[in-house]
Amino acid sequence: MSESSGEAVAAAVASATEAGGWRRATGIAGVAIGVVAAGAAAGVAIERLTVGRGMRQKARLALDSAGPYGGLRGTPGTAYAEDGTALYYEVDDLDPETGAEADRAPRRRRLFGRRTPAPVTVVFSHGYCLSQDSWHFQRTALRGVVRTVHWDQRSHGRSGRGVTQTRDGRPVSIDELGRDLKAVIDAAAPEGPLVLVGHSMGGMTVMALADAFPDLVRERVVGVALVGTSSGRLGEVNFGLPSAGVEAVRRVLPGVLRALGQRAELVERGRRATADLFAGIIKRYSFASRDVDPAVARFAERMIESTPIDVVAEYYPAFNDHDKTAALAHFADLPVLVLAGVRDLVTPSEHSEAVARLLPDAELVLVPDAGHLVMLEHPELVTDRLADLLARAGAVPAATTVDGYGSTSSTGPG
Repeated sequence: MSESSGEAVAAAVASATEAGGWRRATGIAGVAIGVVAAGAAAGVAIERLTVGRGMRQKARLALDSAGPYGGLRGTPGTAYAEDGTALYYEVDDLDPETGAEADRAPRRRRLFGRRTPAPVTVVFSHGYCLSQDSWHFQRTALRGVVRTVHWDQRSHGRSGRGVTQTRDGRPVSIDELGRDLKAVIDAAAPEGPLVLVGHSMGGMTVMALADAFPDLVRERVVGVALVGTSSGRLGEVNFGLPSAGVEAVRRVLPGVLRALGQRAELVERGRRATADLFAGIIKRYSFASRDVDPAVARFAERMIESTPIDVVAEYYPAFNDHDKTAALAHFADLPVLVLAGVRDLVTPSEHSEAVARLLPDAELVLVPDAGHLVMLEHPELVTDRLADLLARAGAVPAATTVDGYGSTSSTGPG
C-alpha cells in the first residue's frame, strides 16, 4: 500500500463520515474495521483474486466444520467484576495419574501439620478481539500436566458485555482489565502459587494486575510470561505503513469507530459483505509464515470476526492510554519469559525487547518467522518455552515433557 493510497483511504472514510453517508462510510470503513479487529489500521490486497467468491465461501464453511481448533472445554465458572460484569472462565485441573503428582513420592497419611499445599495454577489471559480459545495448542499440551485457568476478557468470548460500557457508555481501560483478572483469580484460584501468562492485551492486563495488586504478585506469583505485548507507547506503532498513511488513519479512526459503534447492526452487515478482504487483512496482521494451516487461519478469523464493532470501539482508546512500564518492577525477582514474533506488525518485537531491558533476568525469545498470533503460528516453540518457564517456577518437575500441540503448517505433521 503506497503512502498516497493510505492517505486516500483515510480521507475517503473521513469524507463519507462527515457527509453523513453512512451506507457509503460503512462500505469504505469495512477495511478499517477489519484492520482494527485484527489490531492494525490499513488495507491489504485480496489474495487469490482468480478464485470465485462462492468457492471461497464454501471453503470457509468446510474449514469451519472440519477445523478441530477451539473445541477444548474445562470446568466452567463465572467471576464477577467490580461493576457486575460476568467473566466466564474454565479450569483444567491437574491429573494426578499423568501430571506432576505422578513424579513425586506417594503421599503419606499426615496426622499433624498443614494439609497438602494447593498446586500451582497457570492463568492464561488472551488478547484484543480474541478469546480463551486462542491458547488452544498450549492448553492441549499442558492439559493434565498443570492446573490451568482460561478466561474471556469482558465483552469477549463467553463473558458478558461490560456493564460500565453498556450502562455508562465509558470505554474500557487497561486498569479495569487488571481488576477483572483479580476477580477471576479470586474465584478460580483463591489460594496457591500462580503463573500469569498474557498475550498482547492479556499481557497488558497482567501488568495492570501487578500495578493494582503488588501484594498479590509478591505473595503468590511465581512466574510470568508476556507474549507479543507492550508496556506502553502503542501510539507510535505504524502497523507496517508509510508514516503519512498512519497519521491520516490515526486522525480519523477514533471518531469513525465511535460513530460506527453506534450503528453496529449496519456495520456488521458491511463486515459480512467484505468478508474476503477481512480474511486477507487478518492473515497479514496475524501471521508471518506462508504455510500456516488454512484451518488455523480460519480459526483466528472466526475469533476476530465474532467481536462486535461496538466492542472494538470500546477498547480502542485504552491502547493509546496504556503505560505500565513502572509496573514491570514487580516482576523483577521472578522467572519471566518475554516472547514475540520478529514480524509482528501489531505489537512490534521492539516493545518486547524494551520490556526485557527492564527485566534483565528475563528470558527473551524472538521468533524470526512469526507475526502477532505467534502462539497459533509456532505453537510448539511457544509451548516449549512455557514448559521451561513452568519448570523454573517450580510448577512442574524439570523432567516433565509436554506434547500434543500439533503443527500449524499445511505440510507438517498433524
